[in-house]
Amino acid sequence: MSDSSTSVELTNSLRALLDRLSPGDRLPSSRELVQQYRVSPVTVARAIAVLAAEGAVVTRPGSGTYVAPRARPENDVVDTAWQTVALTDRAVDTQPIAETPSPLPEGAIRLDGGYVHASLQPTRALSAALARAARRPDAWDRAPAGGLPALRAVFAGIAGGGATPDDVLITAGGQSALSIAFRAIAAPGSPVLVESPGYPGALAAARAAGLRPVPVPLDADGLRPDLLADAFAMTGARLLYCQPTFHNPTGTVLAPERRRQVLDVARASGAFVIEDDFARHLGHGGPVPRPLMADDRDGAVVYLTSLTKPAAPSLRIGALVARGPVMERMRAIRLVDDFFVSRPLQEAALEMLSSPSWERHVRTLGTALRERCGRLAAALNREIPGASVTPPAGGLHLWLRLPAGWDDSALVDAARNHGVAVSAGLRYHATEPPAAHLRLSFAATPDHAELTEGARRLGEVLRGR
Repeated sequence: MSDSSTSVELTNSLRALLDRLSPGDRLPSSRELVQQYRVSPVTVARAIAVLAAEGAVVTRPGSGTYVAPRARPENDVVDTAWQTVALTDRAVDTQPIAETPSPLPEGAIRLDGGYVHASLQPTRALSAALARAARRPDAWDRAPAGGLPALRAVFAGIAGGGATPDDVLITAGGQSALSIAFRAIAAPGSPVLVESPGYPGALAAARAAGLRPVPVPLDADGLRPDLLADAFAMTGARLLYCQPTFHNPTGTVLAPERRRQVLDVARASGAFVIEDDFARHLGHGGPVPRPLMADDRDGAVVYLTSLTKPAAPSLRIGALVARGPVMERMRAIRLVDDFFVSRPLQEAALEMLSSPSWERHVRTLGTALRERCGRLAAALNREIPGASVTPPAGGLHLWLRLPAGWDDSALVDAARNHGVAVSAGLRYHATEPPAAHLRLSFAATPDHAELTEGARRLGEVLRGR
């Protein structure tokens, strides 16, 4: 009889033995198996190896071979009801930022996107930068917890206000930066003032940190300082989150005279200001206001920016810039969270930002966004009489006020069924909205024709009400 057939016979015999044993029981030793089945030690070793590969046994060097835990049947239903008690009531609300639960109908037009279309991304430059970064001898070494010094220096220059590389913390994109900042600055249960409407991702991150978002209204010139002062006084808040430049979703830019007022109100209240400058590289060709941080002399501003929106969704590189003890607190949270951001990705981002191709990309992108914005705004004004659309000077979205009597959530469902995806304005409010709106992206479609067609389909839905 060959060694292989003997090994198969022993394996089958041991399977029968396992059926009579319980998980955790110890099998006879190799010497005992040799004597009992009259086979060689090599045959025993082969049989045990086969059973171990199947997951039927677990070998523990120096201890022996044991029956592995039984695998659950594929159709066995796991009872996880106990987790409801263990988890208590600390649910995390992801509804404002969750992706569409079901696939869009074939041929649907995406006016609900939050990133630029692949045709607008610097894909070739990104690929080349990543390839160069990966070839560096230390590409896969551990990165400093705060980020690569050279990359921190670039972001310090973007923030301005005399920020240094030591004032910068590299993060895994803007959303990660938001989570770190909220948890570092405010204790669970605290109020945080937010623009209304405002960015849903910030609302979700604040609530996940246990904070209570308190809305402060905007107008055409941005956040209202008078209402901001009232909100600080009424709530005792010590934190304001805002997007002063090309605000999401409205595209508003905080007026020059208000920028100093917002800082003065926050300073008088002993509060921090998280300045989310996500759209720093999304201007449509005109001048882009300097960050609030550039005029902050008290260390009140915690500046946040990211490369994700102007580059590509998976370039998860952002930065927090702050001065004083708050930066030490944020560094500690980042260290506990995940130690550091992927070094190759940081190296690639540095390659991109240091290359002349980055400035060319930003200029080209700005021109493309301006043209797309104008095209969609004109189509909406043509297709939806009575709609109020004001094209922004930067960003990725239009904020469409709907005619009186419309329910934006119902309209989203109706538009989806008609082949165009849009975002309900309700998602952008911490409390009840004063009017119905839609947020429409002009950056997520492949071309101008789809923007025009999307507006036409949306108009059909409104007219067919």
